[in-house]
This record gives sequence, C-alpha cells and structure tokens, in this order.
Amino acid sequence: MKKKFWMSLMMVASMIVAAGCGNNSSTGTGTESEGSGTTASEGTAEKSYRIAISQIVEHPSLDATREGFIAALKEAGIEENKNLTIDYNNAQGDSTNNLSIAQKIAGDSKNDLVLGIATPSALALAQQVKEKPLLFAAVTDPLGAKLVTDMDKPGGNVTGASDTNPEAIVQLAAFIAKYLTDVKTVGLVINEGEPNAVVMADNAEKALATHGIKLVKAPVTNTSEVKQATDSLVGKVDAFYITLDNSVVSAVDTIIQTANSNKIPFFSSDRDTVEKGAFATVGFKYYDHGYQVGEMAADILKNGTKPGEMKVTVPDKLDLILNLKAAEAQGITVTDEMKAEVQDKDNNIIQ
Repeated sequence: MKKKFWMSLMMVASMIVAAGCGNNSSTGTGTESEGSGTTASEGTAEKSYRIAISQIVEHPSLDATREGFIAALKEAGIEENKNLTIDYNNAQGDSTNNLSIAQKIAGDSKNDLVLGIATPSALALAQQVKEKPLLFAAVTDPLGAKLVTDMDKPGGNVTGASDTNPEAIVQLAAFIAKYLTDVKTVGLVINEGEPNAVVMADNAEKALATHGIKLVKAPVTNTSEVKQATDSLVGKVDAFYITLDNSVVSAVDTIIQTANSNKIPFFSSDRDTVEKGAFATVGFKYYDHGYQVGEMAADILKNGTKPGEMKVTVPDKLDLILNLKAAEAQGITVTDEMKAEVQDKDNNIIQ
C-alpha cells in the first residue's frame, strides 16, 4: 500500500512539473505572436461591410454617381466580392417602390451604412433609417429638402453631397446671353413634383431674367409625358433647358431628337446629358461626385467618423462643357471665342 501511495505521489508531482513547463512554453509563443501579428486562424479575419443603396431611377448621372461611390470604397480597401456586400435597390421612378425599399433597408440590421441616390430616395431613407449612418448623393437642395438643418454641421446620422452649385446656372445663362443672342425664350420640361427640379428651375428663371431671357415651362408628371411636353414647346421657344429632374433626364433622348430635328439649341444641367447629345452645360462629372461621397463612406466605416460631424459638400470644379456634334445637329456655329470659355479643353470639349 505504501509503495502504491509513493508511486501515485510521484506521478502527480511529474504532472505538475509538466504543466508548469507547458505554461511557460505557451507564454513564450504568445509573446512571439504579439510581435509578429495574429494569424487568421486565431480569429483575426478581415472586417467585412454591408452597404444598402437606394436609387430612385437609372439614368447616366445617377449610375455614374453609384459607380464613383463604389470606386472610392475600393480605393480605400473596401471592395465587392472581397470584404463588401452591396444591397442595390432601384425604385424605377415609382414612389411606392421607393418607400418600400426604404422600409426594407431600415429593417435590415446587418447594414453598416446606407446611401440614398437622388432626393426622393434620400428623403424616404431619412424618414425610416434613424440609427445607421446615412449618406446622400445627387441631391440638389439638402436644406430645402430638410435632409439636414446645417450644411457645415448636419448633426444626427445624415450627411452627404449636393450635386449643384448655384453658380453653375448663373454662368450658363451668361454664356447663352453672350453667344446665342437670338435666344429670347428658353423652354423647360419639368416635373414639379420633384423638389430639386423646382429649386433649380427657380434659380434658372432668375439667372436668365437678368439677361432679358424668359423661361417657359412645360409640366409633366412622369417620364412618359416628356416627349409630348417637349414637342409642345416647338415654335414657342428658342432653346431647351432641363434641370437635374429625374423624370425628365430619364427620357432625355426624346428631347435630343426634338432639338436636333427642329434645330433648337439644347442646354442641360449635367455633363452626362451633354455627352448624350445636349449642346452645353456648366458642370462636373457625376462619377467624381459619387467618388467624393464614397470617400466619406470609407471615413465612416474605417475611422468611425460620425456623419453628423461631416460637412455637406458641393461641386467646386465647375467648367463649361460643349458637345460639338450636338452643336452641328442643332444648327449652332461654335466659335473659337466659345471654345476659349472652356478651361479643360481636352476633357470638356466633346468632339
């Protein structure tokens, strides 16, 4: 019995010593790992993100905004199919769809950030999403739409970028008055149900009036009415102009066709429409606009910056953009003096 007792005692002592050696070894390994970085197998997999996007309708400017947004995230190391999942939703210009999308997004707790592209989408999201960071893009008047109460210090969970600088229409009106002296009336197809369109129309009316040019409106309620409204202006106006009106921009091809067929100069509020066939605008690239918002998103996701502390931005690189083929189709003679008004001639004189 004594022999068995002492043998058992020796075995316990050996186990205690072995355990002590094992602890020392583990501590040494841990210290080494801290110096060399933790491996993925130890639970340090790269953080992944989920972003929900609501876009009121698909057209070149809004699509370019989304593309720029995604590109900026990728540049910041947040990339689709790697560490980013995007829930993209298109309301197809329908207000009921727009609200349903906003409600769906608000109910998804997995989203790390939400983006609203265009005023209707941003407004619907702002009414539903109260906890998650919410950014907006392609919004003409964030204050008037009551998305924010202060452009410099928005507060709350909402911020973003406005897609208009009031100086743009002032410069465009001055260009029209200086170089197209026969233009005395400008026709505007407008959906007055879009707040951004109303704000821009008011600004355009004031800017044109300073040069003695009258703005004539042709109202629509949806995209399908744009052609008829445009045709109704033929013979009544000397030029066409459109704002960043989603209902109208979605049917801009019909305006271009009418302008070309009747030799009517067509001015727009965005570069993408000029690339498609309008004659001129004072503007910027919507891809760059979206990229700017994407940088804001990356700052929020990676650095924890609060949206309410981020200033709402506006385009600051305005330039005259001319489409020479559109000018020819619309019976406009582009002079060297007109071209001289363009700052970035390589990119903003479209052949």
